[in-house]
Amino acid sequence: MERAMKIQEVILRALAKKITWWQAAEIIGISDRSMRRWRERLEQFGYDGLFDRRRGRPSPKRVALATVEQVLGLYRERYFDLNVRHFHEKLSQQHGIELSYSWVKQTLQGAGLVARGRKRGVHRKRRERRPLPGMLLHIDGSHHRWFQDERWYDLIVILDDASSEIYYAQLVEEESTATVMAGLREVIERKGLFCALYSDRGSHFWLTPKVGGKVDPHRLTQVGRALRELGVQMIPAYSPQARGRSERNFGTWQGRLPQELRLHGITTLEGANQFLREHYIAAFNARFRVTPAQRGSAFMPCPRKHLDLIFSLQFERTVNRDNTVSFQNLQLQIERVPWRGTLAGCNVMVHQHLDGSITLTHGPHRLGSYNPQGVAHTATPNPVEKTRPGKVQPTTFPARLEIPQRTRDSHFPTAPTATSL
Repeated sequence: MERAMKIQEVILRALAKKITWWQAAEIIGISDRSMRRWRERLEQFGYDGLFDRRRGRPSPKRVALATVEQVLGLYRERYFDLNVRHFHEKLSQQHGIELSYSWVKQTLQGAGLVARGRKRGVHRKRRERRPLPGMLLHIDGSHHRWFQDERWYDLIVILDDASSEIYYAQLVEEESTATVMAGLREVIERKGLFCALYSDRGSHFWLTPKVGGKVDPHRLTQVGRALRELGVQMIPAYSPQARGRSERNFGTWQGRLPQELRLHGITTLEGANQFLREHYIAAFNARFRVTPAQRGSAFMPCPRKHLDLIFSLQFERTVNRDNTVSFQNLQLQIERVPWRGTLAGCNVMVHQHLDGSITLTHGPHRLGSYNPQGVAHTATPNPVEKTRPGKVQPTTFPARLEIPQRTRDSHFPTAPTATSL
């Protein structure tokens, strides 16, 4: 049996055109004439033709040699960059070839087209999922060559811990405060408020005074401040193993999305994001979503109507004597207000929105709106008017939103200590 399995691997490599038939004969130690007879037995009896023919008739479940050659040819010529599970699904869905996953895996490994997996490490116990959707969401970014060329992009994904359902996925130039806020806002507008967010210790989520050390829960970042206003708890992860659910999820993304983009001929960032929203996320959830442990949902309707102000970069400034506000080399002129003679010397909040536009507020009053160049828009009524909820549209980002270092994490109230998993 051991010798037959070794011979089978050599034959598979010859079928996959990794070696020639005369090289296979030399490796096995037989003549070219014997190899021709062996090949005839393979075509007639399949792999069972490699065993001693005195053992009886071959198994009726053997796979025809033509099918073996077709499977190896499909993987070598078209699906060369798919993992075994993904390739097995393509065989069934696209080509109508019904074979077991174990057979496909062993055949590809025996032919040398797929590397054999490493042995598993120490046993770890998986953390139990939260019972209801909306109790805990994972957010993370993956830096990868998603178009299989020299371009690197970040894929930002937000998934539910209870069901592994993907609520948001988008390719961006770089993971940043603006791109993370855009994803969180879209999820809240579509699904509602959730209980907690689990993330790594990236600089846009947490301030870590000492590299590799614990986060400072008392100094909030822009993302931390926005979620604190909405009452969402933030939980930091201190190791990749701690956020294993999202890490394994990204392994699936990296093993499938680049190949799907190639098969659909998509080579642009805009086309990839359109493909994600219109097709791939739904197909991904249909394939990998699991049923939560309990019925119901922990999502709650969002009571705050001004998400455009909450999900913005906020900076405190003091009004100059000429009723202007200095911000990033811009002079933002404040028009006269009926409820105060002058605003000179008052502290106001500068809101830099995700599209680069700017809004000034003082308490409940909105003082003015400006485009990214500092030109004022039409006057805005006071106090702040209610915003009308509408359809969620894909967010486009400016080249870069500058966050001054001296105000990035200051001027925010103390946050409760985050609990760890």
